[in-house]
Amino acid sequence: MKTEALLARVPVSEISRRIHALKTRMENTGTEAVFLTHKPDIYYFSGTAQDAYLYVPLDQDPLLFVKRYLPRALAETGIDAVIPVASITRIPGLIKSRQDAWPQSIGLAFDVVPVRDFQFFDTLFHPAALTDAASLITECRMIKSGWEIEQMQAVADLSRQTFSFVCENMTPGESEIAFCGRVEAFARAHGHSGKLLVRHYRAEGFAHHLMSGVSGGQGGALDSPVCGTGTCSAYPYGAGHKLIQRNEPILLDLGTMVNGYHMDETRMLVLGTLPSDAEQAGQAAIDILHHVLEKMEPGIPAGEVFSAAVNRAEKLGLAEAFLGLPDLKSRFIGHGVGLELVESPVLSKNNPQELMPGMVFAVEPKFIFKDRFAAGIESVIQVTETRARFLSVTENRMFIL
Repeated sequence: MKTEALLARVPVSEISRRIHALKTRMENTGTEAVFLTHKPDIYYFSGTAQDAYLYVPLDQDPLLFVKRYLPRALAETGIDAVIPVASITRIPGLIKSRQDAWPQSIGLAFDVVPVRDFQFFDTLFHPAALTDAASLITECRMIKSGWEIEQMQAVADLSRQTFSFVCENMTPGESEIAFCGRVEAFARAHGHSGKLLVRHYRAEGFAHHLMSGVSGGQGGALDSPVCGTGTCSAYPYGAGHKLIQRNEPILLDLGTMVNGYHMDETRMLVLGTLPSDAEQAGQAAIDILHHVLEKMEPGIPAGEVFSAAVNRAEKLGLAEAFLGLPDLKSRFIGHGVGLELVESPVLSKNNPQELMPGMVFAVEPKFIFKDRFAAGIESVIQVTETRARFLSVTENRMFIL
């Protein structure tokens, strides 16, 4: 992977477009100003992830307040007004010195601001009332530009390379977690950041999620059709200490992040021969993935995509195992993906959100057979102006090693 791809700066035109999109939503909702504190949001709208805060007033230019590190923020950002600040308590005075009027209300992303911080901001920005601007922010971010799609294509290529490494290096007798360590070392050496970003404070983002044989057949705490055992009761999901064996179904879920953007893919593998029921389930998952792809076009509600997947699983005779154990079924078939591993919108049951060009989803039809194995696939799909296409470049098949 080229070094310049890893260090790509967000174009100034991208920042301008994003700020304009945010201000349009602010105007439509009567939001006078937005104060961004969540790092992925700041990066999206400013181009830098340095220790900073971004203030976006409706009728004037945005202000980027940088605590550290100013030289790098100046080199990275597409915001014109960059202001060094030693303490966040100075920000209201700096805003007042540069803006015509103090707003009556300021929007915060309520979904990511902790209560203690909210109380602090409530005092800091008094008498302005604090309002929830989370939907304004996430609605901007869920539509990917051509530049963003290019970033995700680069991540997709690294994910493909990582799966190739897996196929060439997996051997029986090694523990799940040890093998995942080797996979992560390869991915990081080729540009993977080593960390996945998640928005919800109770969510976990881990890069290499391997479940072999009975490990895939365990229910668990992860909000996903499959969970794995994890290494201990304090971290009860993902790869564990079980040894990988021949002739058992293996499900490998790879999360990869390059230049801020994520790829989320799952493939089914076996060292030897797949049991017939596992092969049937794996082929069914691939069938459902392509069925969903055909369904995903602009204007289709997300809930209809979910229903199409469930109906297809029923037609294939595998509804009981689809999307989790009977009492732990996931209520989504896919989720948005971009600067964070899980973004809006979610392809969930009864979700009325219509698909729009530029939306990108990780679609994951998966099955779990209690105490036996897991089967499935996950690929990233982009909604275009007329239909949908795979952004994933890893082959949509099972890998017989």
